[in-house]
Amino acid sequence: MSANRAVAYIEPGTVEVQTIDFPTLEVKDGPGVDPANVGRRCPHGVILKVLATNICGSDQHMVRGRTTAPRGLILGHEITGEVIEAGPDVEFIRVGDIVSVPFNIACGRCRNCKERQTGICLNVNPARPGAAYGYVDMGGWVGGQAEYVMVPYADWNLLPFPDRDAALEKLRDLTMLSDIFPTGFHGAVTAGVGVGSTVYVAGAGPVGLACAASAQLLGAAVVVVGDFNTDRLAQARSFGCETVDLAKAPLTDQIEDILGVPEVDSAVDCVGFEARGHGGGEAPATVLNSIMDVARAGASLGIPGLYVTGDPGGVDADARIGSLKIRLGLGWAKSHRFMTGQCPVMQYHRQLSMAILHDRVRIADAVNATVIALEEAPGGYREFDSGASRKYVLDPHGALTRAA
Repeated sequence: MSANRAVAYIEPGTVEVQTIDFPTLEVKDGPGVDPANVGRRCPHGVILKVLATNICGSDQHMVRGRTTAPRGLILGHEITGEVIEAGPDVEFIRVGDIVSVPFNIACGRCRNCKERQTGICLNVNPARPGAAYGYVDMGGWVGGQAEYVMVPYADWNLLPFPDRDAALEKLRDLTMLSDIFPTGFHGAVTAGVGVGSTVYVAGAGPVGLACAASAQLLGAAVVVVGDFNTDRLAQARSFGCETVDLAKAPLTDQIEDILGVPEVDSAVDCVGFEARGHGGGEAPATVLNSIMDVARAGASLGIPGLYVTGDPGGVDADARIGSLKIRLGLGWAKSHRFMTGQCPVMQYHRQLSMAILHDRVRIADAVNATVIALEEAPGGYREFDSGASRKYVLDPHGALTRAA
C-alpha cells in the first residue's frame, strides 16, 4: 500500500481530496509540521484504517481562513479506526482492534499527562503545550480525514472497544468520542451541571448540541440552547431542549420566560471567537459576556468554545491576537469560576463509551450525524459553513454505510 486519500486545506473556502503518502511510524516533513518534529520516530505508534472521521467546527475556522494554517495541511482530528499495524514498542493494543482516538495527542509520560491534563502534554509539540492531528500550530501531526493515519503513543492514547461487532454496530455514535461528545460533556461538567440544575448552552452547533445532551445525561432539569440559526434550534428541541432565538428578544428576557427567573445555575460557551453580536456583526467577546450576564452569582462557566492567539480575520487589532473586551468586572462581582482550554478527552471517553454502548444516550441523533463519502468532504465543508444543522461524518471505507 503506497497511497492514501486525504482532505487538504488549500485556501480560504477551499478544501480538496488529494492522494498523499501512506503513513509510516515516523513524522515526515510537510505542511504545518514543526521542524523539530521532522524525523521523529514512533515505535510506540500504530497505523489505523480510518473507519469514521468527522468535520469539526474547529476545522471550519481554518478553512474560513481564520488561522495561520498553511496550504496543503491535511485536516481531521476526530478519528475512529481499526489497527492494521503496530510498532515494536506497542504492548497492549492489537492489530484488528477497533479504537477511538482522542483528538489530544499526549505522551503519557510528562507531568501534565500524569495529572490527566492530556490537552497540554509537554512532549508532543515543540512550539507549546498540547497537540492535535491536522491542526494549525499543533505540532504538524498529519490529520485523520483520510483513509489511513498514524497515531503515536498508542497504548496511552487509544481507547479500544472490547466487542468488535458492538463497536461497528454503534460506530455512528462512537465516532463522537474523539472530540465533540467529551468536549460538550467537559463544558457541562466544568460549568457545574448536576441533578436538577438549569443550564444555558450558547451555540447550537454540534458541540453545543453535544453539550446539551451531556447536560441531560448529568441530570439537568432544564437545558436552554441559544443560537441565531433556526434549523439548529429545531435540532436542539428534537431531543427535549428549550431554545432561545438570539435574533429576537434579549437573552435574559427569554430565559425568564422559560424559567421564571432571568438566570441559570450553569452556563457554557460552545461558540468561541467567531461569535456574532445581536446586531449580526462579529463580536468575539459577546458570548463570554452573555454567559456572565445570565449565570447566577457563584456559578461556574464552561468555555469549550475555541479561542485563538492568532486570527488574521479578527475584527480589530486586539481580536487578531486574541485580546477580547471581556467584562471581567462582572464575572468578578458575581464570583464566577471560568474553565477554558482543550478538553482532556481521556478524562471522559471511556465512561461516555459505556453510556453509548448501553443505550444511555443517542449522541449521533442529538447532533444529527450525517454520513458522507470521503470524496464528498468539500461539499460537506460548504454545507456546514452555510449553517447546515448536521454533523458531517466521513466514511472512507464504507464501514458506516455497512453498519447502517
